[in-house]
Amino acid sequence: MLASLLVALLIGMFNGVMVVKTGLPSFIVTLSTFLMLQGLNLGVTKAITGTVQVSGLARADGFESARSLFASTFTLFGAQFRIAILWWIAIAALATWVLMRTRAGNWIFAVGGNSPAARSVGVPAARTKVALFMTTAAAAWLVGTISALRLTSVQANSGIGQELTFIVAAMIGGCLLTGYGSAIGASVGAIVFGMAEQGIVFAGWDADWFKLFLGAMLLLAVLANNAIRRYAEEARR
Repeated sequence: MLASLLVALLIGMFNGVMVVKTGLPSFIVTLSTFLMLQGLNLGVTKAITGTVQVSGLARADGFESARSLFASTFTLFGAQFRIAILWWIAIAALATWVLMRTRAGNWIFAVGGNSPAARSVGVPAARTKVALFMTTAAAAWLVGTISALRLTSVQANSGIGQELTFIVAAMIGGCLLTGYGSAIGASVGAIVFGMAEQGIVFAGWDADWFKLFLGAMLLLAVLANNAIRRYAEEARR
């Protein structure tokens, strides 16, 4: 787990440095890295195991203690919940505090809104960007670790094709590609996204309808965010 965390942080640092040094859009750099790592992951896994599956995690030393920390369940009001929910709440709360109450949070909003202007007033824009990429990589490591410990085996092709879905979930929560958003908004967007995905199944509808709802939710969320933003800017005047 520590080795995989180190690899994730190095990947995040590489992406951040590439964005800073080349000036390319973050989306292009991360998508390129994602595709390369996706192919490397599939190729190496298949070369070693003969399949795209890695199993036997439950036989590793320290598995039970790691699983109790990251992938166990707890009972609340007579219902079973995964401990991953507590990790989610804790990280969302920590991210919100950092963004709203710390100097680093001000730097993040400044760099996201206007990087040249932030740099001109003394904000370490390059370091802030690299740190954000490394933070995102650490978050991806945590999600992957939780999934691996819960399932005890993983498919090397898990998650392929879902990257756009995750972006949509964040945008539903008010995170725009122009540098605006919040951790709480992203969390709410994930909840709405999950409720729609599961609700269609529980309602007995064909799962193929989900894509229609996904596109509609994305369009309505972006329109609502733009309207609220214009209203807030006019109110300041």
